[in-house]
Amino acid sequence: MQHTLFISDLHLCDTRPAITAAFGDFLSRIASQADGLYILGDLFEYWPGDDYITAGFHDSTIASLSALTQAGLPIFFIHGNRDFLIGEAFARTTGVTLLADPSSIMLYGKRILISHGDALCTDDVAYQVFRQQVRQPDWQKNFLAQPLDQRIAIIEQLRSASDREKSIKSMDIMDANPDAVRQLLSKHHYPELLIHGHTHRPAMHVHEIDGHRCTRWVLGDWYEQGSYLNVSPSGITTHLL
Repeated sequence: MQHTLFISDLHLCDTRPAITAAFGDFLSRIASQADGLYILGDLFEYWPGDDYITAGFHDSTIASLSALTQAGLPIFFIHGNRDFLIGEAFARTTGVTLLADPSSIMLYGKRILISHGDALCTDDVAYQVFRQQVRQPDWQKNFLAQPLDQRIAIIEQLRSASDREKSIKSMDIMDANPDAVRQLLSKHHYPELLIHGHTHRPAMHVHEIDGHRCTRWVLGDWYEQGSYLNVSPSGITTHLL
């Protein structure tokens, strides 16, 4: 049966090997049977640059992705807030296609807008300022010019600071802002579906905007269990691993 899969927020890292193993099993057993796989950001807990490929922490994941793309499965990737430094070297090594955030795609007659989702959390003003800064080409060029171990140390400091800030922030601040969602859907001419991750609040929302009905699917994270969204000609279903 025709179907395409969507995942996000796996946050793979060397300290959580069970999730890496679960992802490898998902790729070989489930994703390999699909028409395509879309990874909507935060595949990794962090990515300090494509020279990180040689560090060896994610050898099994990189090998699994490469095996699937070489076998003919199209895999697409949108940058998350943790792995926005994934670049062309990673794409060449794995065969994954990098997409802009957001991107519009057509699947089974449906027009679908896909995004990581962090740009929708506009109530978190401090984060949006940070996001704009680190997405600048000059900032990335200067950061990537530093030695790998120094980049990792900086990221670890930023992660610690982020965890402290999250502990005192309202959960609503870190969720998608309704006005930002409406603006995005309007800007992209009211797609039938919007699929994103980032918020770790899996759910289905229906938006009525300017006489148009748009359905927004929020993907789940993989901290406790794996999950994916299955889109087929007959409908959309969510699954837990």
